Amino acid sequence: MSEQLDRLLRIMARLRDPATGCEWDTAQDFSTIAPYTIEEAYEVADAIERSDMEDLRGELGDLLFQVVFHARMAEEGGHFAFADVARTISDKMEARHPHIFGDEGGVMEESRWEDLKAAEREASGAKGALDGVALSLPALLRAQKLQKRAARHGFDWPDHEGPRAKVLEEIEELSEARGDLIEEEAGDFLFAAVNLVRAYGIDAEGALRAANAKFERRFRAMEELAGGDFATRDLEAQEELWQEVKRREKATS
Repeated sequence: MSEQLDRLLRIMARLRDPATGCEWDTAQDFSTIAPYTIEEAYEVADAIERSDMEDLRGELGDLLFQVVFHARMAEEGGHFAFADVARTISDKMEARHPHIFGDEGGVMEESRWEDLKAAEREASGAKGALDGVALSLPALLRAQKLQKRAARHGFDWPDHEGPRAKVLEEIEELSEARGDLIEEEAGDFLFAAVNLVRAYGIDAEGALRAANAKFERRFRAMEELAGGDFATRDLEAQEELWQEVKRREKATS
């Protein structure tokens, strides 16, 4: 394993060589590579979703290459090297698992895990409860993380009724909004919807991914039933196809 990692690091150094490297690779910086890093992380998740282990192997390699790329650019700038990245995450994992690598023993409770992460954030200079929630996260996932952080400091509804009432309130405000306020109220509604889902102990990002997959599956089935003329049918006819697809799913479940 060390041999292959060393090989990858040598490849990256060669690609970034100012004199003999690849023109594209040498022209990149952190900001231009960041979108590729995010894309590769999603492609890893996609391979997992499809249970494609061969594809997952390749996608994990692509993601590792992104880490190596960023580390190489940081080393060129005199900031840190790949070994420092590995050392930092190793130190963090040992510190976050005192029951494994320390002398605490027992089982790690979620509250203890969160306390350890909070201590890390404070040590790194964080001052507020919401510091450190990455701006680049997908909006749905970031909303969920912001809400969970706030909840750890007591800012949360005690039951389902509070967030449910808030969703209904936001629906009403969205229906009454005009002009520039429509987008703002739409955002408030989505944020409230995430909060309601969270109140049920459901991961909003995962739930929406599943809903997307279900819609895609059903829509493709409608197109197949329509025999190629789906788009020419009126909404009522399309709705009949939708209901037929749902009936078939129920019959085979």
